[in-house]
Amino acid sequence: MISFEGTEAGYRLALVLALLAAILHAVFGALQKGRHDPWLTRGAIDFSYGAIAAPFAFFIVPAPEAHMWPILAGAFVIHVGYKLMQSWAYTKGAFTVVYPIARGIGPFFTVIGAYLIFGETFNGTQWLGIMVLMTGILGLACYNMFFMTSGRETLGVAMLLAIITGLFVAVYTTYDAYGIRAAADPFTFLAWFFFIDGLFFPALAFFRWRSMANAPAPWPLMLRGLVGGMVAFGSFGSVMLATRLGKVGEAAVLRETSTVFAALIGWIFLKETVGPRRLVLMALIAAGAVIVEMGG
Repeated sequence: MISFEGTEAGYRLALVLALLAAILHAVFGALQKGRHDPWLTRGAIDFSYGAIAAPFAFFIVPAPEAHMWPILAGAFVIHVGYKLMQSWAYTKGAFTVVYPIARGIGPFFTVIGAYLIFGETFNGTQWLGIMVLMTGILGLACYNMFFMTSGRETLGVAMLLAIITGLFVAVYTTYDAYGIRAAADPFTFLAWFFFIDGLFFPALAFFRWRSMANAPAPWPLMLRGLVGGMVAFGSFGSVMLATRLGKVGEAAVLRETSTVFAALIGWIFLKETVGPRRLVLMALIAAGAVIVEMGG
């Protein structure tokens, strides 16, 4: 992987990894929003990928350098905040409402962060793509505000939480890119990130499960968590590697084509009504990402 850094092959691989992350992240989001409580599902997922990552962190990859521990601690705090906001948003709004806004707003701020931290710049065509993407997001927000009938009592809160979640997406994408680039071995960062990131939410979910009057059976929930944990490795791991091999901003934008896959998942598997207008608006978000890549 390190041999690909700074090469044309590495750049192409970064684009493939970002697109793979888009598909897998849509699946990941649907798993968390599925039939179980989002807080419990997230706890089961984090427990699974933390347990899977532990032997790799302790026995296989090289130990993190001294300067990496504060970076890993920062990643832990940022991701806890992101997951708290995301889980809260899913309890207030439908998957096809929360997911496109939360994931779509992130690239705009990620591009700004990539400029400030890594010195990355976008040309005029790429900024046009960003504007198209943001048009889709704002149009989707307006559509949800004025035309949705079910869940309107919590729609405003859901959209606000989705926006805050999107800001966290931008922060963690930029910060994780900094972290994985700071590590001598990218897989050391990945293994220790997943292990540390899996420590908080399982405890939170366990106490929530214990307090429920009609708590769900644990084994189906843990099975969903295992599947989600494996998907998380592919999704988050792919985009982190993509930000090491290519541009952070481009990887972030391409990943958010996941909104299209999310719309299909929400419609087919979660039985949520999407409608042609919302599909067009979600397609605008994806089109913006394509323009960014073509402009690059």
